[in-house]
This record gives sequence, structure tokens and C-alpha cells, in this order.
Amino acid sequence: SRYYNRYPRYVTVAEKEAKAAATLERLRKKRPDLQPVILDGKALARTWWGKGWNLNLERYADYSNRIGRGRSYVRHGAVLDLVIEAGEIRAMVQGSRRIPYEVTVAIKAIKADQWERIKKQCRGMIDALPDLLAGRFPAELAKIFMAPGAGLFPAPAEISFQCSCPDWASMCKHVAAALYGIGARLDQEPALFFKLRQVEMSELISGALEESSRQLLAQSTQKSHRVMEDGDLGELFGIELAEPLPRPAPPPEAESPPQPATPLNVAKTGPAKKPGKRSRPAPTASGRPQTGKPTGSRTATPTSVKTAASPPGHPVLTDKKPGRRQPPTPTKPEPANSPYSKEELCAILERMLEKGEL
Repeated sequence: SRYYNRYPRYVTVAEKEAKAAATLERLRKKRPDLQPVILDGKALARTWWGKGWNLNLERYADYSNRIGRGRSYVRHGAVLDLVIEAGEIRAMVQGSRRIPYEVTVAIKAIKADQWERIKKQCRGMIDALPDLLAGRFPAELAKIFMAPGAGLFPAPAEISFQCSCPDWASMCKHVAAALYGIGARLDQEPALFFKLRQVEMSELISGALEESSRQLLAQSTQKSHRVMEDGDLGELFGIELAEPLPRPAPPPEAESPPQPATPLNVAKTGPAKKPGKRSRPAPTASGRPQTGKPTGSRTATPTSVKTAASPPGHPVLTDKKPGRRQPPTPTKPEPANSPYSKEELCAILERMLEKGEL
């Protein structure tokens, strides 16, 4: 019979584990996405977040006397499924019956003012997100997270639960097993804790980084007391320090050298050669001028173009647009002034033709 002297038959640990394993295998045929809670050894939690969750539940008098009933259920693998969502946990726990019980745990979100206060207290204490998830932070930060009623972990007034079992107790063994199963799940995924409390864990990191940046900027503007002044250094060694040399001015920015202007209409100027003055030949007795080869050259030398703005020997620039080379403008030679009249020149040429000099 099932009962002996009105007490249920003792079920061994091996029988409980076998029953839970058989139920899980049967349910996975229809629901392959089940997420059972499987412990690695006998410890209910190994990381800071898992231990912190269990410690928070056990320190309240409302839970300390009843939550212990669920430890053996978790160790035997009775929590066949556990899903953590925002503000809610849904679990499936194997009990004495063949069909497992459905457990629902609701947790209120952290209040906005409480979350802002926690973020301010955490500034400058967290270096990186992996350190936060791994529980590597100062002990002062752990006290802030674990503060009763003011930290990250929920108080009993913020937790409500429900189970499909016929147990009349407010917290049955199946609910206690689900609560301990949360701690074991946080060992695997610590980020689920912030999802459960409906806050962004990245805000803790960003606030800490902003505070660290402000402190570094403030320190950069303050002169360190470890830096000695020049006067203190001279008094220390009994010497007189020379005045510091002024810093050389920075070299000017390199500029492209100016392009030389293209000479346009270049005309070399110079002193014009004046034609030599020749005296008239003395007239003979006949009244004609003396015949003979004229002395000196009578070739007219054209004068160069003179420009008042340019000195002798320098090119003359016009006001035309630079960039295209203009051909030089040919200049006409000015006629030389002759001391003879036209009739006299004709007479001289005739004499020269007669003598064969031309």
C-alpha cells in the first residue's frame, strides 16, 4: 500500500532523480525547447549573482522557514523548465504526481528613483561590463546591490507567486524550488537578472565611464603638487637657474614660389647712337663743292624704343594678360637727320658714279 501507519512511503533520492529524468524525456518529445535546471555538483549557486539571489531570499523571515523545502527538489533535477522574462518567471516542477506543476513568480520592476540613486552610487566603481557580470567589483558596490529594500535584489513585498499544486501553504515546495532555480540560472546567464528587474545594465557602465572621464578632465586642469617650481628647485640645490630661452617661432607654412611673369613685347632699350655731324666740303673756284670720297659713314642708325618706366637694358612689360607669349612688335627705324639737302645729295651721288666709287 502507498501509506503505512498514515505516513507516505519514503522515496529515495535515486527514485526521485529517475522519475524527474523520465518525465523530462517524455515532455521533450512534444516540447524540445525546455530549459531544465541542472546543477554542476551539489552547490546551488557558484557565482556572485547566483549566491546573492539565494542570500537575499534566505535573509527574510517570511522565506527563511519555508524556502529550504525547495533545495532538495533543485538538487534532484525536479525543475524541468525555467524561463526568465521581464518581471516574470515561469517554471515547471516535478512533484509527487505524474504531471508536473506549473509555477509562476512575478517580480516588480525597480522604481525609477531607486534606480537613479543606484546609478549615482556606482559611478567610478565599475570598469567594464564583463567585470560586472562576473561579479568582479569592489565590496562597497556589493553592499549597494544587496541593500535591503534599496538595492537591486527584490524584497518579499515585491515578489508574488502561484503554483498549480493542492498545497495550502503560501510558499510550497515547488515555488521554493523555482526560486532556487533562478539562482542556478543566473550562474549561467547573469544578464538575465537585469532583464528580470527591467533595467538596462549598460546604464551602470556608461554612468561609471562618464564619471571617470569627468575626473580625468578635472585632474588634467589641476597642477600636481609633485611638480616643483623653478625657484624651489634652485633653492633646493643652491644654484641660480638661467632664464628659459624663448621658444623659436614656428616656421611659416611653405608657399609655392611665384611664377615669373612671361615677358610680352620685349624691346631692349639703350642709349641711341647719335649720327656724327659732318662739315660741308669747301666750295671750289667754280662754285661746286669739292669732289672726293666723303669721310665718315652716313648710314642711319635706327634708335631703339625708349620707355620711361624701364631702365636701360631691362625688358618692357605691357599690360596684357600674362600666360601667353606674345610675339615682339616690330619697330620702324626713325629716319636719321641729314645735314645735306636733297639737291646736294644727288650731286654727290653723281660724282661718285662718275668716278666708279659706287
